[in-house]
Amino acid sequence: MAASLAPPHVPAHVPGYAAEFAADLSDPDTRRRLSPAAAKGFLGIMEKWGVRDPDARQLLGGISTGSYYALKKKPQASSLEQDRLTRISLLIGIFKALNILYSARLADAWITLPNTNPMFRGVTPLAYMIQLGQPGMMRVRQLLDARRGGQ
Repeated sequence: MAASLAPPHVPAHVPGYAAEFAADLSDPDTRRRLSPAAAKGFLGIMEKWGVRDPDARQLLGGISTGSYYALKKKPQASSLEQDRLTRISLLIGIFKALNILYSARLADAWITLPNTNPMFRGVTPLAYMIQLGQPGMMRVRQLLDARRGGQ
């Protein structure tokens, strides 16, 4: 049995207390359980944002064309690696934050619009995340979370 990842000052199981902890993405069973929903969510977000397949592949860390099209064909059959699940989690958080901050139309377009924020240096958030990878996704997520007050 794996050790609890709860902070040492919080008992792992307290009646009446629901504690949320990040999923253990190093666990193959957890990855297998989360992968189909993550893949479907990712593909839905890419469609809403109008992201081309080559760019979507880069957001997943440079997944091969064959693997990407297999994922698109049968997302329920996927079992994603820890890195890809983390990337998808960040993108889902970005999607959620955008939809809290902006109208649906702007939320879906924001990722592909040139941005004057000094962080982006005039490029689109999509280009920024593709160039910097997972650290870039984390920075975009942090920026949007800060804009919405960390909710």
